[in-house]
Amino acid sequence: MFARVGLSSGLVGHGTPRAARRAVQLLSRGQAGLSTAFRLRALTDGDRPALVSGGQTFTFAEVDARADRVCAGLAALGLARRDAVALVMRNRHEFFELEVATARLGGSAVSLSWRATAAELRYMLEHSGARAICFEASLWPVIEEAIAGNPKLPRARCIALDDPGDAARGLTPYASLLEARPDPEAVDGQDDGAVVIYTSGTTGKPKGAVRKFGLGQVLGLVAFLDRVPFTRADRHLCVCPLYHSTALGFAGLTLMVGGCVVIEQHFDPIEVMKCIERERITTAALVPTLLHRWMSLDDAALAAFSTRSLRAVISVGAQLPAPLSRRVRATLGPVLYNLYGATETGLVSVATPDDLAGDPSSVGRPLHGVEVRLVDESGELVADGAVGELYARSAMLVAGYHADAAATSASMREGFFSVGDLARRDAEGRLSIVGRRRDMVISGGVNLYPVEIEAVIDAHPSVAQSAVIGVPDPEWGERLRAFVVLRGPCDAAALEAHCRATLSGAKVPREWVFLAALPSNATGKVLKRALALGQYETA
Repeated sequence: MFARVGLSSGLVGHGTPRAARRAVQLLSRGQAGLSTAFRLRALTDGDRPALVSGGQTFTFAEVDARADRVCAGLAALGLARRDAVALVMRNRHEFFELEVATARLGGSAVSLSWRATAAELRYMLEHSGARAICFEASLWPVIEEAIAGNPKLPRARCIALDDPGDAARGLTPYASLLEARPDPEAVDGQDDGAVVIYTSGTTGKPKGAVRKFGLGQVLGLVAFLDRVPFTRADRHLCVCPLYHSTALGFAGLTLMVGGCVVIEQHFDPIEVMKCIERERITTAALVPTLLHRWMSLDDAALAAFSTRSLRAVISVGAQLPAPLSRRVRATLGPVLYNLYGATETGLVSVATPDDLAGDPSSVGRPLHGVEVRLVDESGELVADGAVGELYARSAMLVAGYHADAAATSASMREGFFSVGDLARRDAEGRLSIVGRRRDMVISGGVNLYPVEIEAVIDAHPSVAQSAVIGVPDPEWGERLRAFVVLRGPCDAAALEAHCRATLSGAKVPREWVFLAALPSNATGKVLKRALALGQYETA
């Protein structure tokens, strides 16, 4: 499998003796991330395009060299091995340069949402221990509030993009990092650094999933490429947010095989089709919400631009409804792949176009090297056709949650990891996701945890108690509905404004229902199932 996949994808077979020696050197040290990919591709494919962003094209050699200078610039600011650098920006080429530079420093790149509020950023910056933050200059008012009183983040280590007035405010312009001179004797970070991606946790506070890039990631990459045809000739559309594992994972995979990543900041279905036609896009990874927006166009709009270059459209990040799956296949042809995985587990299973022809919402069979267990509440394996909690084990599991051993332990069972999804397996070994053990809501591919939102609602002086659940939504997959018991005069508009002052937009409930009391059991536990079934009386 390794030889076949390596040659067919372009992962190997285009090197030089010098590149081969360098590959052996880096891989023997357990380094297999983006830093290594750019280092090796600069030797073998230096003149080939790596990134297209904002009308500019950057070759592998250019990105490799820029990342070296950024690494030297970070070191000049006092950053060193094991230090964390937070990235708060929209999709842009500098994101990749910083990921690579931080890895070469031996540090951790902490990807944070540019949509986050100051309160949310403050928690994640303090929890991660970030010693530098790189952000778009337009976000400075939020960043300034988030870092207030944080001794680890002086203004000199606040690195701003795009604003020539940065120096006057005591900030470090990103352009100044690119002026640094790399040390030719410097050795890349010993462990190739790490990536920390924050995801919602059981306490309602975000948890930082720590992913390192060793040989285990190479095994996972090869297993994926054996099922899905990513190749050196690909031009991959990156339009999901890069702070999410979906976008970064598939863009990174494309770069590792020597393909080109075309970066777009916003999803608009017409603009996406224009991009596919103009750039001759061959692969794309989209959450079902974006696929829904695209497929909601009328037939005339869908036919206005050529999408014949597409070979693989990856649906990932949330459940794929069967009607949407059929619509995509009817519109684009047999190019749809439905993946199951999580930030914590990496890729677990893949449904190919042939799988989806038989079961449009299947997530397919586990990848080579991935073990899956479906267990009941007592931890016993369930039979085919029965529902159980899905646990996965592979070389792609994250190292754990940053500074949260309890959360890591609670998610593990005999070396298998679960994010709380419930699934069933058919007689042919195909998996289907049927629900969630926890109350976590996925809206537009973004994980939302009600406990965090309820805490904000309950902080309003007119609120006695609240409960938040997810309800089905044809576009977003799920939307938030809040049930509120009032203690004083208030309305939905006031509660929404209260939430928006603290929470990012995706976490603000779309619907508000006012009750005299929340349904509960004898111990006082709120019965969210009753809320979901409509078993309540409004106030």
